[in-house]
Amino acid sequence: MNIGVLGAGQLGRMLALAGYPLANHFTFLDTTGHPSAGIGDVMIDTDRKHLEAFLEKVDLVTYEFEHLPVSLVQAIEEVRPVYPSSEAIRVCQNRAEEKALFDRLGIPTPAYRLVEHADELEAAARELGCPVVAKSVTEGYDGKGQAVLRDPAEAHEAWRAINHPRLVVEAFVDFVREVSIIAVRGRDGEVAFYPMAENQHVDGILRYSIAPLPDLDEGVERVADGYIRSLLDELDYVGVLTLELFQCADGSLLANEMAPRVHNSGHWSIDGAVTSQFENHLRAIQGLPLGDTTARMPTCMVNVIGREGEAAEILALPDAHLHRYDKSERPGRKLAHVNLLAPTHGALLERVRACAALLPDAPAPRFSFE
Repeated sequence: MNIGVLGAGQLGRMLALAGYPLANHFTFLDTTGHPSAGIGDVMIDTDRKHLEAFLEKVDLVTYEFEHLPVSLVQAIEEVRPVYPSSEAIRVCQNRAEEKALFDRLGIPTPAYRLVEHADELEAAARELGCPVVAKSVTEGYDGKGQAVLRDPAEAHEAWRAINHPRLVVEAFVDFVREVSIIAVRGRDGEVAFYPMAENQHVDGILRYSIAPLPDLDEGVERVADGYIRSLLDELDYVGVLTLELFQCADGSLLANEMAPRVHNSGHWSIDGAVTSQFENHLRAIQGLPLGDTTARMPTCMVNVIGREGEAAEILALPDAHLHRYDKSERPGRKLAHVNLLAPTHGALLERVRACAALLPDAPAPRFSFE
């Protein structure tokens, strides 16, 4: 089967690597002019003049990046099957729509307000109580399009800095840890859940994800599974979906945002799960049985950001697996990730710290269960 992928970054690259053993072929449609997949057939189409040629080559279409024109995805749906659907991408790329969906399904979120003017932002900051975080309703990711207000008086400066006509303003959450739940839903409605991961972000960029968690109550995981299942069913979703959450001290979960695709916090599954998120996404969209999502052993994903370490030193660590994206170095750019496995969480943390020491500018890993 020839699978079309909208976007041509490292997520698409890893999809192709997972799909080649299934005899899949991949054609990437890059709308940015800056593809980095380095694999499969890449078609650069910044002006939508090559869409017809792209569709002639593929049997079905998926995407690795949700910041796409909904009209483009809808146009493709008229010609080829698209998984997940344009409705999923419409909701997920708009924080206002996403919040409305969470509210409708009874998925709790941090208190929020939608604002369309700097004065409204100031009023929301006063009402919710600072600090608050203001985010552009669309187009923001990896910390972009966001600002933290520690005083309502900062509203006008934050409005100018974000430079977006509509913002969502969220109250800060006193959380114990940031977690994510990844699930996959097949074309027949079958659903499989990966173990929840704890995530450490720095400056809005994910640095570490560890799964499974040694101290996670089964009831909390069931709640998370219920939240993401309701999203999957409501959207009649096919493929991998990610839901990022805050876990509070009492164990309760508050939804932050969702992503309609394979996700950075699921990269641990390439080496740490029986079936990776990438293979399961491909299984789902092709109507194949879903694979086992069980963790083989405690695993941590370490993102390599900005500058790479010495590959030989990293690979000398026990049970270390380096996944490079073949990208040039640049501040803030995701260049690779390392998956580390160990039989116990204690041994795993030692390996994570040893790995972090080999990576330029890597922050110190910190996890809630230590």
